[in-house]
Amino acid sequence: MAAPVVLGIESSCDETGAGLVREGRLLGHAIASSMDEHARYGGVVPEIASRAHLQALRPVVRRALDAAGLTLADVDAVAVTTGPGLSGALQVGLAGAKGIAYALGVPLYGVHHLAGHVAADTLEHGPLPDPCMVLIVSGGHTSLLLVRDLARDRIVHLGDTLDDAAGECFDKVARVFGLPYPGGPAIDRTARDGDPRAVAFPRPLPGSYDFSFSGLKTAAARWAEGYAGRELPVADGAASLQEAVADVLTRKAVAACREHGVGTLVVVGGVAANSRVRALAEQRCRSAGIELRVPPLGLCTDNGAMIAAVGDLLVRAGADPAPLDVSIDPSAPLEYASLAPVTV
Repeated sequence: MAAPVVLGIESSCDETGAGLVREGRLLGHAIASSMDEHARYGGVVPEIASRAHLQALRPVVRRALDAAGLTLADVDAVAVTTGPGLSGALQVGLAGAKGIAYALGVPLYGVHHLAGHVAADTLEHGPLPDPCMVLIVSGGHTSLLLVRDLARDRIVHLGDTLDDAAGECFDKVARVFGLPYPGGPAIDRTARDGDPRAVAFPRPLPGSYDFSFSGLKTAAARWAEGYAGRELPVADGAASLQEAVADVLTRKAVAACREHGVGTLVVVGGVAANSRVRALAEQRCRSAGIELRVPPLGLCTDNGAMIAAVGDLLVRAGADPAPLDVSIDPSAPLEYASLAPVTV
């Protein structure tokens, strides 16, 4: 028999994604973003996101199937993000996934969104080494994880976000600097014309694997306030902020690899698309003799392919499907790749 085809559906925030994976190979995927609708508000509006998912889900699944050269009848299992994320947005994706799985008579798997980011790398570089160090950097999460078998083993947290995540810091400071939403790409573009040593921004929590970017955000805001009535050197501020974030992220990740004797660092999540984070991680890993793996840009941000990748791993590992009353958990901690909470 041919290996099963897994359809993955992602709807945790402002991207509606669908992807198809078979035996670790990406067959096709598609994404629809409602980012432009949120830009006027300077951040994601949950109700707008939920309505956008309702409109986009069917067309996105269809586009993913077309990209893969498949039909819905070719799908053997469905995986869907069940948390964490925006409650209404997650509900839309889960309802759609349940409907497809029920209509096809195939198993349904609930997936943790952050495990999806980890699995995204396997679509480009193959199976994850056991063990490997994973740095997740996104709008709402910054975590340093020790990962063994992603489909079977518990994920070990070495450090996590205590307040603002790296991506959240970029978004908030970009707004202070007068840059557009989303802040991460805007900071990255603006920083190209700036001096990363122009401003001595702090490096939070030295000596710990936890992350805290709230103080860095405040320091950047106070620096900008100092230019009241004068032209703000935005490029220098953006470059210095980006350097501080990249320095903290990569320094801690490489130190964790050394301490735990791990030879591979995997950097994933939306902020993994940042040019300075990627460059500094590559430089420091090369110096330390550590293999660096980073997904291609198109798989760093939220997408359905990464959810399909987790589903594919779960199917091949013989994991139990989700129960029919599977629900969502908008604030689910990352413990295992499978996430199938039920309503009590």
